[in-house]
Amino acid sequence: GDRSRKEVLVEHGFRLPSALDNRPMKLDEFENKINQAVFVSATPGPRELERTKGVIVEQLIRPTGLIDPKIEVRSTKGQIDDLIGEIRERTHKKERVLVTTLTKRMSEDLTEYLQGMNLNVRYLHSEIITIERVKILRDLRLGEFDVLVGINLLREGLDLPEVSLVAVLDADKEGFLRSESALMQVAGRASRNINGKVLFYADRVTRSMKAVIDESSRRRKVQEEYNKKHEITPKTIYKSMEDVLISTSVADAFKDIRKEGYKRKGDFLDDLDKATALDMLKKEMLRAAENLEFEKAAKLRDEIEFLREKIES
Repeated sequence: GDRSRKEVLVEHGFRLPSALDNRPMKLDEFENKINQAVFVSATPGPRELERTKGVIVEQLIRPTGLIDPKIEVRSTKGQIDDLIGEIRERTHKKERVLVTTLTKRMSEDLTEYLQGMNLNVRYLHSEIITIERVKILRDLRLGEFDVLVGINLLREGLDLPEVSLVAVLDADKEGFLRSESALMQVAGRASRNINGKVLFYADRVTRSMKAVIDESSRRRKVQEEYNKKHEITPKTIYKSMEDVLISTSVADAFKDIRKEGYKRKGDFLDDLDKATALDMLKKEMLRAAENLEFEKAAKLRDEIEFLREKIES
């Protein structure tokens, strides 16, 4: 449990012994401590909806006038050929595509196949550290490649206005990655582009799929009525290449860390926000330690110490 995990962390120097005296409160203990609370979520779950007792304030209106993307359900028969056609249509317009699968093997095979069809594709997997993940997303936005394939793809809110198509394979396979909340978040990645579109490849419409489609249609109607009333013309808000580069400067500084002759990531931190890089490395170290990847965590710890010395010097 939590204590055995902390004992291992203390033993390897990633936590102070005093950590054993502390433990997180259980949910019921925490709720007994608070008088009132505000739940904030783009995709509230059953528990939040139950606790709010119907008192919900929706913030659906986008100042840009952008409307939720249309969601289409397409058969799995011939899905890859259909997907390739959709991808080529987007790349011709210099737009980007996200494709989400259910397994690592499927993502790898799909990436290899699409690359064989002369498409510029990359694969985002769980072993990529946060800093490199940011760089991959930056390269997608800058047009270094056109299609990003992954499993648990970008469920958290990220601003990717260049993405106009999100394709969900095996959308009818109910589970964590195809729940109503997960599908809603994945579909939302296409909502920043005026040409946004979502494809659910499935042989049946599940309860989760239907809920997402219905909710998306409702939101579209609300935004369309608002746009008409206020004479708003929807438009995609693109950032300049300079803005994108600045927003991902930390990741960019790490692009050559594997080149021969460079041993420490801190060597590349002369011209970027060292405090931000330090924070990212700390999170990576703690995550590695909690996953019992102590060799990786130890290397990151050394990098943190090296970087901290550069900051203080």
